Amino acid sequence: MITNDITYIGVNDHKIDLFEGQYIVPNGMAYNSYLIKDEKIAVMDSVDINFKDEWISNIKAELGNTAPDYLIIQHMEPDHSSSIAEFMKVFPETTIVSTDKAFAMMQRFFSTDFADNRLVVKEGDTLTLGKHTLSFITAPMVHWPEVMMTYDSFDKVLFSADAFGKFGALDCEEDWACEARRYYFGIVGKFGAQVQAVLKKAAALDIAIICPLHGPVLSENLGYYLDLYNTWSSYGVESEGVVICYTSVYGNTKKAVEILADELKAQGCPKVAVNDLARCDMAEAVEDAFRYGKLVLATTTYNGGIFPFMHEFIHHLTDHGYKNRKIGIIENGSWAPVAAKTIVKMFEGSKDITFTDTTVTVASSVKDDTVEQIKKLATEIL
Repeated sequence: MITNDITYIGVNDHKIDLFEGQYIVPNGMAYNSYLIKDEKIAVMDSVDINFKDEWISNIKAELGNTAPDYLIIQHMEPDHSSSIAEFMKVFPETTIVSTDKAFAMMQRFFSTDFADNRLVVKEGDTLTLGKHTLSFITAPMVHWPEVMMTYDSFDKVLFSADAFGKFGALDCEEDWACEARRYYFGIVGKFGAQVQAVLKKAAALDIAIICPLHGPVLSENLGYYLDLYNTWSSYGVESEGVVICYTSVYGNTKKAVEILADELKAQGCPKVAVNDLARCDMAEAVEDAFRYGKLVLATTTYNGGIFPFMHEFIHHLTDHGYKNRKIGIIENGSWAPVAAKTIVKMFEGSKDITFTDTTVTVASSVKDDTVEQIKKLATEIL
């Protein structure tokens, strides 16, 4: 029970290995849904279709033979919406409450927009359940265009859709920030301006509890979570340090990276995070790049460009709005090295990216003059 009137009715998914077909989730996922009991009863969002029976059983366990009056859909991504049609078979008199864009998506997903059972709401609209009055806050592109959030003024609860969510099922204890950060930059990160707009709306609300669609309910030290979201969505620097992301074919580029990491530590760098892009979780490397303010990219020239894992990594950064960062480059090539040139070109569309004056060029293997270049790069990146 979250409050006297609000209950959790969501589910845990430990069968999933890749969330959204790409993000590794060793601790599974939670698909959150909530029940508000008042003179009128509201269900907040549905769950993934694979868990429809468990979800509907959770509803019935709370309500018995009573049917919900409203099903409020804040987000139409299938992990939150694919059980709507099954819900309506069980509770055919329930009214679905959502945005006009969401109902258009329902038509595409279910071949019906539930015209006889719908209530279209927009920014500023309210729905009174009794003592609980719900206010609807549109949140377009956080991270789909139809998204809205819902504020309950009685219990001071913000139902935040995908915002403030994280990877991981609720029956697994783990650090919130690590998996919330990986989730944010992987899924929401491109839409920082839109998140900033929603945070401004939230600042006007008296919020005691945040109920997201993934991850735990947040009810303590809310300023911590709000501050992190403000930093992430404004592309600010969360932690001081340097991230080194590299690819290495025969170990020579790796050796240069190891020398750089040691030199950075010797010069007092508070944190050096090293990611081998061929072996690490790419989403964690992206998370690190956004967490810290300084990044070194080390890679080989490959087929007249750069190694594929590095190319993919940089694509993830630029596609998610990477900005306000300093970047250093280590390139390796046995002939005609073009890795540095390729990397710089890939960031041409990114804002406020500064490259160090020194670019380290490894001519096949690390030599004494290479080490001197690496030391110079370490000084400049700091």
